[in-house]
Amino acid sequence: MMIFPGTFKSKQPHTEDSIFAIMSKLANQHGAINLSQGFPDFDISEEIIDLVNFYMKQGNNQYAPMAGIPELRKAISRKVEQDHNAFYDPEKEITITAGATQALFTAITAFVRDNDEVIIFEPAYDSYAPAVKLNGGTIKHARMEMPGFKINWQQVTKLISSNTRMIIINTPHNPTGAVLAEEDMRQLEKLVKKTDIIVLSDEVYEHLIFDGIQHQSVCRYPELLKRSLAVGSFGKTFHATGWKIGYVMAPENLMNEFRKVHQWIVFAVNTPIQLAIAEYLNDENHYKSLPAFYQQKRDFFLELLKTSRFKIIPSHGTYFQCFDYSQISDEADLAFAKRLTTDFGIASIPLSPFFKDGSHEKILRFCFAKKEETLIKAAEILCKI
Repeated sequence: MMIFPGTFKSKQPHTEDSIFAIMSKLANQHGAINLSQGFPDFDISEEIIDLVNFYMKQGNNQYAPMAGIPELRKAISRKVEQDHNAFYDPEKEITITAGATQALFTAITAFVRDNDEVIIFEPAYDSYAPAVKLNGGTIKHARMEMPGFKINWQQVTKLISSNTRMIIINTPHNPTGAVLAEEDMRQLEKLVKKTDIIVLSDEVYEHLIFDGIQHQSVCRYPELLKRSLAVGSFGKTFHATGWKIGYVMAPENLMNEFRKVHQWIVFAVNTPIQLAIAEYLNDENHYKSLPAFYQQKRDFFLELLKTSRFKIIPSHGTYFQCFDYSQISDEADLAFAKRLTTDFGIASIPLSPFFKDGSHEKILRFCFAKKEETLIKAAEILCKI
């Protein structure tokens, strides 16, 4: 292949493959059980597959409207009003996106300018910081505190400056499974009041929340609602991560800016899948049954591992479970995760890549969105280590 002869400066000279790509590739190379990347290994609903097929055969295979199919936006509006007693105008305040990552990138691009500051909480999902930097922004890192990965709001207050443009929150939290409480949202509401700070709320695991805990969406809090963009994911909710269908909700003035960017990044999203999801949402049990479904998987996995040397770190949401391996090895988490994959045949995700300085607490993240037979095989390996 001919190499471009000119010279150019990379916009991301220090960017490497994501830890998800690295660990999944290693798992494939060694035939390991892959509990690293967050995707289910069980089938999705036959009903929703049939609906997609139906709408395809009905000829719904061309571009959707830029903001998304009206039926789906209306279904989301109804759902949020029922769940959180908050109303979003489906015409002006809801946009369908090509997955949550696109939604997050678009939101950051729409509002973050050169030298704007964005506060993120570490360990932080790995798409936030690169998107901010690509748009000329500066990251301020607030480290969550153990035990339980709690936010220190006094620390956050000290990070606020006249240049603070955005705060990114994530609940339920990936990679830790921590969940923000009402008190956290009240603290955030108080902190941003009388400022121009925008809140970007990553809520893709909103229905994967356990132990009777209520999901604290930004839309439940009036002061937050008027300055927030809330991001959701049907891929996560309906076990279909490869469909890449997400959505954003925001007040009209914020959504206007979001759509100005959205139209140039993706414009339109998969038409028949939007129509299928809109109809599928008519039965609220399709998503309201998920907490019990995934809690059973979490509890099953933990029961299998109760005799292991791994220390459980409570997970109240997502489909991830973190374990402390300090009683097993002194190795850094990435080295230990790689050895688990190559020598024992089980892949996980180390937490150090989710920190700016790569620091590690001897913690690995495992995905339990798997069939019971997969979890049993994984537990047998882990209990022998």
